Amino acid sequence: MKRALWLSLFAFVVIGCNSGDTAKAPEGGGAAPAKPEAGKKLVVGFSQIGAESDWRTANTESIRSEAEKRGVDLKFADAQQKAENQIKAIKSFIAQGVDVIAFAPVVETGWEPVLREAKDAGIPVIVSDRRPDVPEDLYVTFIGADFVKEGEMAAEWLAKKMDGKAKIAELTGTTGSAPANDRAKGFRNVLANHPEMEIVFTQTGDFTRAKGKEVMEALLKSPQGKDIKAVYAHNDDMALGAIQAMEEAGIKPGKDIIIVSIDGVKAAFEAMVAGKLNCTVECNPLLGPYLFDAIEKVAKGEEVPKRVVIEDKWYDESTAAAELPNRKY
Repeated sequence: MKRALWLSLFAFVVIGCNSGDTAKAPEGGGAAPAKPEAGKKLVVGFSQIGAESDWRTANTESIRSEAEKRGVDLKFADAQQKAENQIKAIKSFIAQGVDVIAFAPVVETGWEPVLREAKDAGIPVIVSDRRPDVPEDLYVTFIGADFVKEGEMAAEWLAKKMDGKAKIAELTGTTGSAPANDRAKGFRNVLANHPEMEIVFTQTGDFTRAKGKEVMEALLKSPQGKDIKAVYAHNDDMALGAIQAMEEAGIKPGKDIIIVSIDGVKAAFEAMVAGKLNCTVECNPLLGPYLFDAIEKVAKGEEVPKRVVIEDKWYDESTAAAELPNRKY
């Protein structure tokens, strides 16, 4: 009798302990995205490329300030323009068990293994500014500008300005990065319709002012430099460096050589007002509100669009003075 009672109690305890264990791993092997507990701060790991330009500085400030405004615990990592540092940071975020990971990849390739680790850990990933070349199921959404369209706008403006005829020097961004690849592609898409608009020189300035100046100095000292009538820079910082090199060489930037660039930072508008830069295509760095809107929805398990495009436009010398007071970066 006692033995039967003991067995009954044992069975009751075992069944009771297992009855709540009904959660299943999602198909495909990944864990379900974890949600922060009620009343607990949302913890976000963000891997930033670095501080290579005024644009990036403004982008970082937008993200930091928006996180603080919303009471988010932001784990921020500066990769100093190195993809390996970003991979280490993402692995660290996974180990810490953050609620959401966000990052702006330095280059397009090399991200699939670490993003699969994040997926297997059940941590959703949001991509900001630059898209990595990975299967789309490895990230929830990509927030950023259309870099191809930016290149097209720059080329359309320049073709009109030069009446469809010019020898062009191109200062490209970081080799292998999405904006460098796409801004080059977009520019060439338009030049295909203008056979006398010819790119005769292409070299990376790595998105920095110092490297843009260095590349332009070398070009101007070469025999090829005498034929250059226009410069297309993938960002404003390289254009501003090129302007310094031109001035030191006795060339009038914006007059002797027409310059179009991308980003729309305040210093570019100041250069346009001074007549040294001719046009800049805006690429809005203030992504903080867009990013954290998506992060909060993802953390709650809500749906977000796969692609969030930040619309941009161009400004030239004719509109720079009026727009300058409105620049926040």
